[in-house]
Amino acid sequence: MDANIFRLPCFDYVSGCCIIICMASRYSKNAGAVFSLKLHLVWCPKYRRAVLGGAVASRLETLLRDKAQELEMTIHALEIMPDHVHLCIEFDPRVSVAEIVNRLKGYTSRLLRQEFPFLKSRLPTLWSRSYYAGTIGHVSEATVRKYIDSQKGH
Repeated sequence: MDANIFRLPCFDYVSGCCIIICMASRYSKNAGAVFSLKLHLVWCPKYRRAVLGGAVASRLETLLRDKAQELEMTIHALEIMPDHVHLCIEFDPRVSVAEIVNRLKGYTSRLLRQEFPFLKSRLPTLWSRSYYAGTIGHVSEATVRKYIDSQKGH
């Protein structure tokens, strides 16, 4: 395994299981910032219907990777289950979490429903409105609080 990769346990709130995510440990940067912002995203089809199998899952993976590249995001882990999607991304701080999710879900819904007509007949919309977003970090809240509190004396 590459020296820049580490394994991170992550709790899946949808299925109630603990999953392992492989993460790259280097930082990203843009013109004004150096950052390491990583999210675990989970969302489901409307009514949690199991429609994300076979060709739909394969096409969904391609679409998510294409859109992530367009949005200048890095996908570290992606798992498409029949009734939900897990995505671990690294993103630029200029883009909000809600915007990321809306753009990924909107783009994939439009194209998948065009390419797979049965998705239109079975569901009024492809994705439910809700999603789970959890940050993934290297430092605990207690460590950050201790660091901030220690800065008053400097």
